[in-house]
Amino acid sequence: MSTPDVTVVVAVYNTMPYLTECLASLVGQSIGRERLQVVAVDDGSTDDSGKELDRFAQLYPDVFTVVHQPNSGGPAAPSNRALELATGRFVYFIGSDDHLGEEALERMVACADANESDVIIGKMVGTNGRYVHQKLYTGNRDVTLDDSELPFTLANTKLFRRELVEKYGLRFPEDMPVGSDQPFTIEACVRARKISVLSDYTCYYAVKRGDASNITYRANHLARLRCVQRIMEHTAALIPAGPRRDAVFKRHFDWELTKLLQKDFPALDADTRRQVCQGVGALVDAYFTDGLRDGTGVKRRVRFGLARSGAVEELTRAITEETEHGAPPFLLEGDRAFATYPGFRDPAVGLDDRYYEVRETVVGRLSAGTRLESADWEQHGTELFCVVKLRAGVTGDTSSAVVALAQGAMPQSADKAGARKLPADAARPQRCGTLTPDAAVDGGTLLTARIPLAATRSKRGVRLYVDVAGSTYEIPVRTDGQPMPLARRWGSDEPHRVAASTNSKGRLVITTAPLREPKSGVGARLRRTLSRSKRK
Repeated sequence: MSTPDVTVVVAVYNTMPYLTECLASLVGQSIGRERLQVVAVDDGSTDDSGKELDRFAQLYPDVFTVVHQPNSGGPAAPSNRALELATGRFVYFIGSDDHLGEEALERMVACADANESDVIIGKMVGTNGRYVHQKLYTGNRDVTLDDSELPFTLANTKLFRRELVEKYGLRFPEDMPVGSDQPFTIEACVRARKISVLSDYTCYYAVKRGDASNITYRANHLARLRCVQRIMEHTAALIPAGPRRDAVFKRHFDWELTKLLQKDFPALDADTRRQVCQGVGALVDAYFTDGLRDGTGVKRRVRFGLARSGAVEELTRAITEETEHGAPPFLLEGDRAFATYPGFRDPAVGLDDRYYEVRETVVGRLSAGTRLESADWEQHGTELFCVVKLRAGVTGDTSSAVVALAQGAMPQSADKAGARKLPADAARPQRCGTLTPDAAVDGGTLLTARIPLAATRSKRGVRLYVDVAGSTYEIPVRTDGQPMPLARRWGSDEPHRVAASTNSKGRLVITTAPLREPKSGVGARLRRTLSRSKRK
């Protein structure tokens, strides 16, 4: 028998009925069965997966090699067993609940041969709600681990040159219930001469099972923590400290470690929370460089810092309060801004201010923290003002804040949350009327603004402009169901009507328009009389 071009490795444990579609997608590959070897290892399945493998082996004896073994607790052992039996020039790994596009193997092998690549990453998409990172698939190209997208795509569902696998003895750690493919994939990418991405064809369809029984979804916090520790230690032994290692570890801080400190953390028992904090803190100490810290959003950065400080109760409170009430207000101090999470400037915690400092775009947080408390009209002679009391999601130095009427709708480039960061060269509204910080309250600062109204035809949104961390943000004011003042008429020479309303996005809008004097007649006189009575 000639050497097959590719050996597909399938580690199987209780994946019926998804397994049938997986196996059918393999025998239907356009590369042809004569160029294909499938090694499937049944890891002690208790459903009909083993029988289904045997059925395919009987139908396609020249393609399938099936092994049955006692359950090992994860995909690593069956994958290693399959590698011992692989004979193809390339080896490809597929989850037994997933399936391939018809031309996947043919295209990937051709790409590897044409480019002399050791690793080929075919485009992968999720189905049934499965999330798959897509930023890597922007075109057919060569990549390295230095590229920010590749470390977020470390599953072993790739084509590997088997010569590379055997030269470096690449195998899966069998004592890792989850994430055992990452040490294999990371080392293969470190050792590879060339890594190529095939983006113009969907090669792989990753399926989230209806019962969410994929092993990744079932592992507990401490098991996942231990696996991340192993992955990061293995990576540190392969890649010296520096930007290249940081590029890989950004994935582990942004993804795996962040998931350990989410809204389910406070529900863990006290000892588990302490162990998670201790483990995450050790990794922060070892690998969370200044570059990684400064490139991480303040929410994650604070949680990592509190874990590192062993501040379990403060961390628990930070997660609980943000889950229930949203992010805390920003404290403004000159051109710096800080998120006032628990532990901020607490000597007992001892966490440097840099962990709490806001450096990233903050539009969503500012929008969520800015809302209307009340609105009314105030007239002095012929001048009319809109008096707006609002709660701003900032505390401290609010001297830069301006409340003004902005013409028209927010531009399409504005953030979905409703706020936007103004370009550096954008004209900033001048302070109009007075703005008084009334008091600091839970969730921000109460501000009162007296906005003068012009006798013109206009429709303008009420917006807060505030400087945060060296940038200016424009924040529409949410009404949050607050009652609007009655529309009123003002001016005698050129009478106008002014009204306050809530637009379709829940924002406060002020509309002014000229009023035409009604013509003479009984009806007109009656309308004028009613209008005057309303003004008294």
